[in-house]
Amino acid sequence: MKRLRKFIEKNISGKKVLGLFILTNLVYTFMLTVTVPKTMEFSNGMKLLDMMPTGYDLNYVSELFNSLGEIGRETYLTNQIPVDMIYPLLFALTYSLLLAYFLKKLNKLNSPFTYLCFIPIFAGIADYLENSGIITMLKSYPDLTEISVKTTSIFSLIKSISTTAFFIILIIVLMKLALKTINKKKSSAHKI
Repeated sequence: MKRLRKFIEKNISGKKVLGLFILTNLVYTFMLTVTVPKTMEFSNGMKLLDMMPTGYDLNYVSELFNSLGEIGRETYLTNQIPVDMIYPLLFALTYSLLLAYFLKKLNKLNSPFTYLCFIPIFAGIADYLENSGIITMLKSYPDLTEISVKTTSIFSLIKSISTTAFFIILIIVLMKLALKTINKKKSSAHKI
């Protein structure tokens, strides 16, 4: 925990955070506009497992993998998954540093609020575990097991819950920062 906290404090310069933010969102946009649509060309309109925040069951996975066919499953494994092995690290780094950057602006970085910066890291780890599960299922298809599907689905749920929680926290922090800025401007206007 201390090492991670030191790493965050050392790397929250505006330029680093902005650079990471741009890179992370370029990778995310690439997934949404290139690799996901390329894979979904084979899915007959069914959503990919990474795009199902509420999870899935054995029937859905079987139906999806069947719809994808051999070429679609191979595309999922060799196009979508490799990019999605870069994104969780970028997400974890970028958003923990971004939140730390804004907490520092609120003078809250050296408080228990710092632990909120670990939520994106938690989401990134869940994303890696989800990806590992998807890889395992794609490679073992058609021999899918209830346990592998349930485990992977749980990691998908953890990823989506922690990601949602993070963005709610980020919005609250940004609102507090906006209020602080407005109040500072009002008080300096009164002094004139």
